[in-house]
Amino acid sequence: MFRIWVLALLWCLPLMAAAGEGACGVESPEVAGAFDHLYNFNFPAAHADIDRYIAAHPREPLGYAVRAAAYLFYELDRLRILESEFLISDKHIAEKKTPRPDPNVRTKFLQALDDAESRADAVLASNPNDRQALFAMSIVEGVTTDYMAFVEKRQIASLSPAKRSNSYAQRLIKLNPPCVDAYITAGISEYMVGSLPFFIRWFVHFDNVQGSKDQGVKNLQLVIRDGHYFKPFAKILLAIIDLREKRPRETEQLLEELARNYPSNPLFRKELARMNGGSSGGGQN
Repeated sequence: MFRIWVLALLWCLPLMAAAGEGACGVESPEVAGAFDHLYNFNFPAAHADIDRYIAAHPREPLGYAVRAAAYLFYELDRLRILESEFLISDKHIAEKKTPRPDPNVRTKFLQALDDAESRADAVLASNPNDRQALFAMSIVEGVTTDYMAFVEKRQIASLSPAKRSNSYAQRLIKLNPPCVDAYITAGISEYMVGSLPFFIRWFVHFDNVQGSKDQGVKNLQLVIRDGHYFKPFAKILLAIIDLREKRPRETEQLLEELARNYPSNPLFRKELARMNGGSSGGGQN
């Protein structure tokens, strides 16, 4: 069953974007710039934009949630967890050897989660359908899932925040108009549950999720077509799924697009080179 834990990475995807006003709750040049820097793995620049956004909007939860996501992705990159060699290997995913998290980053990560959650809870207490607060909480639960599953190696325990992240995403989808980017979380939930052995599905329940791998792929394709800032991240997730489903050509096409659009991200070039049997093309040692 551990082969599906890589797909929990989708719950950190809400970290990568905030859709336009009226869809997922906020539109801001600083937020847009932060996510563009994250796609390029330029973490200092991403934090600079996030800090500017928080300085202008200290009471809004989204900035703090995105700050937590940036800390998470820094750790996933530093520990080389995002490389396909790890992502498609059941052995690496199930291995119980715990990585060495950066204690300073962990402290900042947990503080950002607390800052986001306290502000979102206050907003949702007065307006349960506030889009930004729901989106922020989907991010909070998503990055918590990934930190527990991949950094702390507590995969089973990470199911609880994963379910909560999906629940917040489902609430965003039900709004009119729906937050299209939220389909990325719904999509990975469908694919992950659909990847579980049948007897385990009896014990795993996600809101409005039937466990259809095909529906999961369709949800990701919807985000690629109609989403906002999640379009590139949906491509990343679909590339991972295609690789695990033995569709290397589809993966290669998606990676080529990502490498072209985000030339400062060495991971896309490295994975393309790996697929083509070439050198790593750079990246972290």
